[in-house]
Amino acid sequence: MAEHRRSPDESTQQPAGERGLLGRRRVLGYILAAPTLAVGVSWIAGSADPRPADAAVPSLPQPEEIFDLGDLQKLAAAPTSGLISVELKTDGTAYFAVPRAEVGQGMTTAIAMIVAEELDLPMDKVTIGLADARPELLMNQLTGGSNSMRSMYLPVRTAAAITRQRLVETAAAHWGVSAGKVTTRKGVVSGPSGRTATYGSLTRAAASSRTIKVSAELKPQSEFSILGRPHNRVDAHDIVTGRKQFGTDLQVANAKPTMVARPPTINGTVKSVNNLAAVRAMPGITDVAAITHGVAIRGETFGQCIDAIQVVDATWGPGTVDGESDATVLAKLRAAQLPMAVPPLLSNTIDAEFVFAFASNSPLEPDCAIADVTPDSAEIWASLKVPIVAQEDIAKRLGLPVDEVKVHVIQGGGSFGRHLFHDVAAEAAEISQKMGKPVKLSWSRTDNFRQGRVHPMCTSRVRVNYLAGNVLSYEQRHTSVETDFGHGLGEMITAFAADLPVSGNLSFAETIFALSQSSPYNFGVTTQLLNEIPLKFNTGSMRNIYSPNVVCAEELVVDRLAAKFGQDPVRFRRNFLKDKRLLAVLNKAAEVGRWGKAMPKGTAQGVAVHAEYRGAVATLVEIDCRPETVNRPIRDGVSGPRVTKAVIVVDPGFCINPRGLEAQMIGGLQDAIALALTSSLHIKNGMPLEGSWDNYFYTRQWNTPPDVQVVIMPNTSDSPSGAGELAVAPAFAAVACAYARATGTMPTYFPINHGKLGFEPLPLEPSTPQSPTDGLDHTF
Repeated sequence: MAEHRRSPDESTQQPAGERGLLGRRRVLGYILAAPTLAVGVSWIAGSADPRPADAAVPSLPQPEEIFDLGDLQKLAAAPTSGLISVELKTDGTAYFAVPRAEVGQGMTTAIAMIVAEELDLPMDKVTIGLADARPELLMNQLTGGSNSMRSMYLPVRTAAAITRQRLVETAAAHWGVSAGKVTTRKGVVSGPSGRTATYGSLTRAAASSRTIKVSAELKPQSEFSILGRPHNRVDAHDIVTGRKQFGTDLQVANAKPTMVARPPTINGTVKSVNNLAAVRAMPGITDVAAITHGVAIRGETFGQCIDAIQVVDATWGPGTVDGESDATVLAKLRAAQLPMAVPPLLSNTIDAEFVFAFASNSPLEPDCAIADVTPDSAEIWASLKVPIVAQEDIAKRLGLPVDEVKVHVIQGGGSFGRHLFHDVAAEAAEISQKMGKPVKLSWSRTDNFRQGRVHPMCTSRVRVNYLAGNVLSYEQRHTSVETDFGHGLGEMITAFAADLPVSGNLSFAETIFALSQSSPYNFGVTTQLLNEIPLKFNTGSMRNIYSPNVVCAEELVVDRLAAKFGQDPVRFRRNFLKDKRLLAVLNKAAEVGRWGKAMPKGTAQGVAVHAEYRGAVATLVEIDCRPETVNRPIRDGVSGPRVTKAVIVVDPGFCINPRGLEAQMIGGLQDAIALALTSSLHIKNGMPLEGSWDNYFYTRQWNTPPDVQVVIMPNTSDSPSGAGELAVAPAFAAVACAYARATGTMPTYFPINHGKLGFEPLPLEPSTPQSPTDGLDHTF
C-alpha cells in the first residue's frame, strides 16, 4: 500500500515565492503573428551556486554542484524558447504542442497544469499535444536527464501569463477602462459594472498581424490554485478504459504489420537469404527484404510475420561483440580501471570494488514505428525523445533532404531512456524504402531484450582514507562498457564546451559523468572519475545513467565507515553531509521510517541519500533476508530477499503535481529493487540469454513492498528540480545497505541474484519464438 504525505502541513506552509525566492516576476515574450491569439516566450537559463561545506575536512565543490547536466540542457534550450508558443482558440480552449516526449512520466499533465494556472483556465480547457520534429528548435527538443520540467516550467508559464495579460488588455481597451480594473477567472474576463467576456470571444481581437514584444507578470505562488496540488493524469480515464492510443495502436493507411528475422549475434548482418521464395509464399506474406541487420517480413498480420520468421534460412555475418560473456567483459573492465591517486599512508584505509551486471533498457511497450517512404519523401511515426536527430539521420540514410522527411512524435508506453535512440524508426524507414510500401514495424519482446539497448556492465572501485574521526580522502573510479551518447547530448556538449565547469580533453561520457555525479559528503579530497572500454554492445542512457551504480557503491562504503567510526549510519551521515536539504530529507526519513527500531534477526533497515537534478531525496527501506523468504518458491524464477517497507522523502524544489511526483518516486523505487536484487542480463557468446520479461525479473507484485510512503518536503525553490530519475539511486543504495546489515555481508556483485539463472533460455534462432497458445497458463 502506498501512502503520499506532504510534510509538514502542506496547506499552510508559506510558499517559497513568498519567502523571497521568486514572488512576482516580470517576464518578456511575444505576441506572434497569427489569426487567433498565439504567444511565444523569451527566457534565459541560470545556474546554481556551489553549496557550502561545514565539516572539519570540507570537500571542494565538484562540477555537478556548480553546473549540472540539467543546467546544460536549459542553456541549450534557451536560444529557441521563443519559438515555443501557447495558442488560444476561439472556443476558449488552449493548445500547447510540447517539444518533449510523453512516455508515461506524466509530463503532459504537468504542462497542462502550468498552462491552466497562469492562464486562469480550467484544466479541462487545456489540451497538450506532442510536437513533430522541429529542426528550428535545435537542442530544445530533447527529452532526457529528468529535465523536461526544469527546462519548460518558466517558458510555459511565461507564454500562458502573456496570453492572459493580452486578453485583459484587449477587454480593457474594448470597455474603455484601465487594465488594472479587469480580472480573469476560469476562462472569463470580468470588468467594472458586471461586464464579462469569455476568452474565446476575445482571441481574434487579441491576435496580432505581426510579431510584437510584450511583457507580463507571473502569478505569485500564494495565488496558485492548481500548481502544487494533487491532480490525476489528464489521460488517466483513457488509460483505465483502454482508449489510450500508443504507438502500437496507431493505424496509418496501407501500413501493414512488419517484423524482422534477426541474426544470432548483436549487430550481425545478412550475407544471404537461402529460402527467399519459400518465405514469400507463406500465407499472408506480402513482402520480404534483406536489410542491414536482418530479414524484414511484411504481412497481413503480426502472427503471420512471426510464422514466417520461424522458417527463414539465412547466412549471417558476424556481430560486434561475438564471443563476449560476463566473465570476459568483467576482465576487460578490471584491466581498464584507473589507478587511485592517494596512497594509504598515515591513515586507515577502506578499499572496495563493486560489479554491476548488464541491465535491459526495454520499455514495457515493444518498440514500434510506422514508415511511409516514397522516392522523394518520407513520413515517420514513432515515440522519439530526440526527433530532430532522428529526422536528420533518417533523411541521410534515405538520401532525402531533411525537409522532405516528416517525423511525428507519438505517445510511448514507457522508455527508461530507450527512446532517446531512433534505431527502430530508422529500421522501419529502411524497410519501407526497400519494399516501396508503408510498414508498421514492431520489434518482438525477444528483439528488445537481445538486440535492443542495454545499460552497460560496469565496476566501481572506492578508496577512503580516514584518521582521527575524519575522512581525509574519497576516491571513486567508475569503469564501464562504452555508453552510446549519439542522441543529442553529445551535440550539446560540443556546442557549449566553453561554458562547462570541466576542462581537458574529456569524452562525451566523461563530461556527462562529471556533470551528473558528485559526493554529498565532506570527505576531504574527493575525486570521482570515469573510464570506458570500447565494446560495441548496443548501450544507452538507461534511467539515471551512472547514478544508481555510483551511489550504491558510495553508500555501502559510507555504512562501512560508520561502523569503523562506531557510529550509527544515520548519525554518521548527519555529521558529514554538505547539503542542508539532504540533511532535512534524511532526518524526515529517519523519523517517518522509525530508524533504529528493533527488528527480527535476518531483517534490517537501510538508508541512503542522493542529490541530483537540483533535487534532494532520502530513502529508508526494510528488507527480509530470512531463509523462509529468500527460498520461497517462485515458478521459473529465483525469489531471494524481499523489501517489505520503503519511505521516500523528496525535496523537489517546487512541486508541480504531488500525485505525479509520488508516482515518479514509487517507479524509481521499483527500478531500484530490480537492479539491486533480481534484474540483469546474462551474456553468453555475445548475446543476452534473457529473451522476454518472463526471463528478466523486474520487480513483480510478489516482490514489491506492501508498505510504501512518499513524503514531499515543503518547497525550497521557486522552480522544480528534475524528478523522473531522482529516486532510483538512493533506493538502490538503501536496499543494498539493508541487505548488508541483515546478512552481515556487504554485497559486491549486483543484482544479488545474478549468479542464479532461473529460466531455460530461448534459442537464438528463430530470433522471435512462435507465439504461445497457452499464455494464461504462464501468468503469475
